[in-house]
Amino acid sequence: MKVKKQFTNEQMEALKNTFVKREHIHTILKKDAEVFTEDGKLLLFFRKKKLTGAQEFYDLIADFTKKNPSTNRGSASGSEFKIIGQHPKIQTTISGYFDRWTPNQKALFKKKGIKTPIEVRETMFTSHHPEKFQQMVPFIKQIDHLYKKYLPGYYEKQARKARETHFKIADTAFTTVTTNINFQTTIHTDKGDDEEGFGNLAVIEKGKYTGGETCLPQFGIGVDVREGDILFMNVHEWHGNLPIQFEKDAERMSIVCYLRKRVWERTRNKSKAFMIRHNKTVKQSNI
Repeated sequence: MKVKKQFTNEQMEALKNTFVKREHIHTILKKDAEVFTEDGKLLLFFRKKKLTGAQEFYDLIADFTKKNPSTNRGSASGSEFKIIGQHPKIQTTISGYFDRWTPNQKALFKKKGIKTPIEVRETMFTSHHPEKFQQMVPFIKQIDHLYKKYLPGYYEKQARKARETHFKIADTAFTTVTTNINFQTTIHTDKGDDEEGFGNLAVIEKGKYTGGETCLPQFGIGVDVREGDILFMNVHEWHGNLPIQFEKDAERMSIVCYLRKRVWERTRNKSKAFMIRHNKTVKQSNI
């Protein structure tokens, strides 16, 4: 299937950080599909019912995500503020490795007399709940396996980078996983992940809801990703979610696995011993 742009790049810039509207989307995909742009570039690849063990994954991280809402989702949450603390609180958790220190963390290093390490760290969830994180890895490996199976060209470019660092999730092509609960993102493009790779999305459901389709509004197309499905998409194109209508206590958890470029750049070809020392230094600082 090929699709044409229905909005110019200038029009999309004007829509940035606003929510996708139904009138932006002319097609919602609910079955296996491959979609290409007019010039033959892959836009998305969708397969139904390829993932198992979703509920087990949910049970490992959902409670932490609900109890530790974050303001770090910025413009994707629709916020117009530039200060992180002023963004809306979102039920979101980053696990694996991240590439940024907060000002408070930098201040604590200085106070403790520790030279600020390279800006790579285990996330709070990974550091505080290593056993749960390890139990999440089989589900992440499923996504990695499907990535390699369906998009081998994109996978190999990303996996080559992942093989150059020990700061990654097991033997996958990913350094990081973002997990969101009931989060409708605005129209945005992903920044910080590997430009040569391809994005992915899995969903876990609790109760019933409608909407929430993942859309590429510039092309007028959306995908109804449900539990067990896997969506691979070009996340460097404009994308966001349609509104979600939840029945009582229903939840939609979305899972995105990726390689953070700066994690790779800062740690490529560092030894495993370096990784162990670095992680130990960070943990001992109690930041």
